[in-house]
Amino acid sequence: MRTESSTSKESSTGAESLTSKESLTSRKSSTGTGSKTPDMTLGQRIIPVFDHSDKPNSSRMPSYIRQALTDKTHFSSTASSVHDNKLVTVCEEAHCPNRNECWNRGTATFMLLGDTCTRACGFCAVKTGQPDKVDQSEPSRVAQAVEEMNLDFVVLTSVNRDELPDGGASIFAESLLELRKRNPSIGVEFLTPDFRNCQEKAIDIVTKALKDAPFSRTKNEMDDIRLIWGHNIETVPSLYKEVRKGSKYERSLEMLRLAGEVEQVETKSSIILGLGETQDEVFQVMKDLRANHVGRIALGQYLRPTRYHLPVKEYLSLELFADYEVMAKELGFSWVKSGPMVRSSYHAED
Repeated sequence: MRTESSTSKESSTGAESLTSKESLTSRKSSTGTGSKTPDMTLGQRIIPVFDHSDKPNSSRMPSYIRQALTDKTHFSSTASSVHDNKLVTVCEEAHCPNRNECWNRGTATFMLLGDTCTRACGFCAVKTGQPDKVDQSEPSRVAQAVEEMNLDFVVLTSVNRDELPDGGASIFAESLLELRKRNPSIGVEFLTPDFRNCQEKAIDIVTKALKDAPFSRTKNEMDDIRLIWGHNIETVPSLYKEVRKGSKYERSLEMLRLAGEVEQVETKSSIILGLGETQDEVFQVMKDLRANHVGRIALGQYLRPTRYHLPVKEYLSLELFADYEVMAKELGFSWVKSGPMVRSSYHAED
């Protein structure tokens, strides 16, 4: 992986500074084999809704932040299952630095409801725009891919779909039903939006699906857990306006509180670090999560996905990540992952 300098115009994960579709358009134009035609949609042109390219990262990326080098054991089969079933993954859309490792292990995080988000978070590489119509066949295709990949645990996330009356909750519910029809004992983790303006409706939809879906207990510590319900708090309250436009800290806490009240559901959240937060602020967020009965937490280093996104204000030391892990465990979190390359769905099956 290339080292990122404070003036780098490249992604910290080695990705191109433009998104893949932008790059494709640029290459076609430069070779004369294609151009932006009048019928090309705004989404296809990928015009950034923000530009932080004039803000350099705080320093060079430290050597301990690197992608794991693994043998390509299951990468091809994982890619085939994903692409043959015409599915979207957060691994690709969000430029996740762990994609090679996870796909080689034969796992992926499926992103429901398309590849276009109705919000524009300053840290996220998923494109913003007007989403396509909801594909009602998506849950069955997800279940088919999971079956092909022989997974016994799956993470489902989605873009924000604020234009939908239920925020997309029904697709999460249908996906759960399809997965459990094929494998009643499969472990499922949702990583949902905050369901702005429809939180209680979304809770009701998922709760009904949990009751209707077949379920058989497995011989492990999660015998009584039907679903892990994640929603990422992402950052500290003071940074919300810049980092999570369209979101509210209190709304995210309320989402987690409501989800945690559902029988046989354990809640989970994640914090990305290095955006300018203080240690005291991080500790307070962890306390707020515990006060709302969140049982699982992931803490990872923010890595700038493209030059347009927010800069890295700090690369945290390994010692600080270890300190945060100790803090989280002392606060009573039952599941803690803390480290530079940790992401919310990273080793979620552990």
